[in-house]
Amino acid sequence: MKFLANENIPLELVKELRDSGYDILRVDEVKKGMKDNEVLDLSFKEKRVLITFDKDFGRLAVKEKRKTTGIILLRMQPKSIPYIKDKLLLLFKKIKELEGKFIVVEENLIRERKLNQEV
Repeated sequence: MKFLANENIPLELVKELRDSGYDILRVDEVKKGMKDNEVLDLSFKEKRVLITFDKDFGRLAVKEKRKTTGIILLRMQPKSIPYIKDKLLLLFKKIKELEGKFIVVEENLIRERKLNQEV
C-alpha cells in the first residue's frame, strides 16, 4: 500500500513512517501549495491513499465523487508525532484494505465508508 501525506501531515511523521518501511510521499515533495483537486488527482494517478487532517477531501470524494485511491481523514488533536503514528498503525492493523474507502480516524473511533466513485 502506498500513501500520500497532505502538507498538513508533519514531515517528521512522514520520515518515521518511511523508516518503518511504508511507501509514503508528502504532497510538497511533488509541488508546494497544490490545490485539493490536484492532490486527489495525484493520489489517483499514483495509486496512493491520501492521509490528511483536511475535511474538504471528504466532501470532494463523497459528495462530488472525485476519483481517489482512498482517503484517511485524521479528526483528532495532533498531540504528538508518536500519538498520530500510533493511531495510523492501529488503523493499518484493523483495516487491511484501505483502497476505495473514506476512513475517519477519531480519538477513540475508526469509521470507514466505501467510496462510490464515477470511473
